[in-house]
Formats: sequence, C-alpha cells, structure tokens
Amino acid sequence: MLDGLIERMLNGDKRATARLITLVENDEEKAREIISKIYPYTGNAYIVGITGPPGAGKSTLLDKLIRVAREEGKVVGVIAIDPTSPFTGGALLGDRIRMQRHSTDPGVFIRSMATRGSLGGLAKATSDAIKVLDAYGCDVIFVETVGVGQIEIDIVKTADTVVLVTVPGLGDDIQAIKAGLMEIADVFVINKADKEGADATYFELNLMLDLEKERWERRGWRPPIVETVATTMRGIRDLWKAIQEHREFLEGSGEIERKRKFRAEEEVKTIISGKIAKMISERLDEDEVSGLIERIVKREIDPYSAADLVLEKTLGVKV
Repeated sequence: MLDGLIERMLNGDKRATARLITLVENDEEKAREIISKIYPYTGNAYIVGITGPPGAGKSTLLDKLIRVAREEGKVVGVIAIDPTSPFTGGALLGDRIRMQRHSTDPGVFIRSMATRGSLGGLAKATSDAIKVLDAYGCDVIFVETVGVGQIEIDIVKTADTVVLVTVPGLGDDIQAIKAGLMEIADVFVINKADKEGADATYFELNLMLDLEKERWERRGWRPPIVETVATTMRGIRDLWKAIQEHREFLEGSGEIERKRKFRAEEEVKTIISGKIAKMISERLDEDEVSGLIERIVKREIDPYSAADLVLEKTLGVKV
C-alpha cells in the first residue's frame, strides 16, 4: 500500500500526498519508511518561513504570495502551523480560510498541522511534511508559524529564507523581535503599512539594522524592509522580489549549502534525541522516575546527577 501511495504522489496525486503527510505526522515507523523511500526525490524545493506576532496578517500576506508565485507558474506547497488540534479546525477555519481559495488549484497544496504542545514533534513532523511536498514536486514551500516564540525561532532550522512580518503599533512587542528574531530574519515586512505608525516602525527596524551593521557586512546580506498592505496587494510583488533576491544571494555565495548542511545536522540531532528519549522511557520504571523526582525535590540529589544516573541505568552510559 505504501509503495502505491508513494508512486501516486510522485505522479502528482494530491490525495496520496495528503495521506502520506498524515502518516508521517502520526505514525513514527511509517514516517521512517516513507522518508527513506522518497528521500532521493527531495532537495529541489525552496523553503520560505513566514513568522511574526499574531494579528500581523501573515495568512493574508501568504494568500497573496501564493497568487504571485502561481502567476510565475510555480507549484506551491503551504504548511500552516496550527496551535490547536486539527480535529477542531483551529486557525484553519479562522484566518487561514483566506488561503482556501487556492485549494482547488492543482498547482497549490495547503496543509494545516497542529503543534500538539510538542516542540520536538512539531519540528520532526514539519520537516517530514516538507520532504513529502518536495518530492511531490513543489517549487516553493511556505511554512507559516503561529506567532513569536521558540517554535518561530526554530524556523531557521527549516527555511532557506525567513520572512518576519510585523505591523505598526506593536509597542513593547518590538523588543521581543529585537531579542531573538532579529538574528534569524532575512526579510522584514511591515504589513498594514497604511496604518498610523508605519513610518515609526520602519525607522525603528532600520535603526536596529544599523546597530548590527558589522553582522550584515560579515554575512554579505542586510535584510531589506518591505512595506505591504496585503489586503490590496500593495508591496506584495516587492516582497516576492526580495525573497527571490535573497535566494540569488544564497546560491551565488554558496551560503545555501552551509544552511542546508546545518539543517541536516540539526535534523539528525533531533532524531537521535528523540530515539534516546524513547529508549529511556521504555527502559525506566515509573516508580524509579517518581523516586528520583522525590530525591530531587528533597535536595538529596541534583538534577544533573539524576540525569547521569538515568543514562547509566538505561543506556549503560557513564557520564
């Protein structure tokens, strides 16, 4: 059955592709088999991460980017990370309904995936889903995240180009952007640029970029700031152009190879960590875990020493 699904997917069957994504998301053993079989067909898609705070208009922006990419004849994949259970619909039935106008387009594949409260699970499931869409034949794959947090910072482990979307009037939230996402963004977008405060937001972002001038000079790429009003298509083509220019920079400088080696390394580490955690969980008695936790709470043993004991007992590894 699996070979049949893969063959259909490689021939452009959307239903088979959807089924394979469901399998890699929910069945670890089948995920391993699927990725092993399709891996030779991957490595062709360009991956764009779309991140930013809730309410920034990411879904509307992405809806318009899909339109521009399709005008160029690109086959587009979209993975929209949903913070809630896929069984309740979550954001797919809210903001992301705007993207569903593309669902009947044979050149667009849209999938909503739930975080399920697991960062590691999210990273692995998203990575595997990207591989399925890559093998399916997508030229560009957009990964839209839910907000600003650890998941969003992890997007750097997945995307070739990271687009950070912000809006005027964020106030203190701009500090969060400075603290973490400034380092991973390749393109900045000020969406809803027709609102009051857009000029001030542009000035502040530009100032932050100026303060990091040496970093951009070392990298050879200073993230551009693009102003958009997604609802009216204003600035959308400029944003698509900025994404294309970043891709040209990565490919021309050889930086894309470094990025993809980093991604492969991080993926292997994630898989190894998951396997070790599973082995420990299977070999460790629940009462032993409770006993260790009690000893930590009573200050009889510190957490590092407890971890060493667990590794020694379950894996025979003496740290």
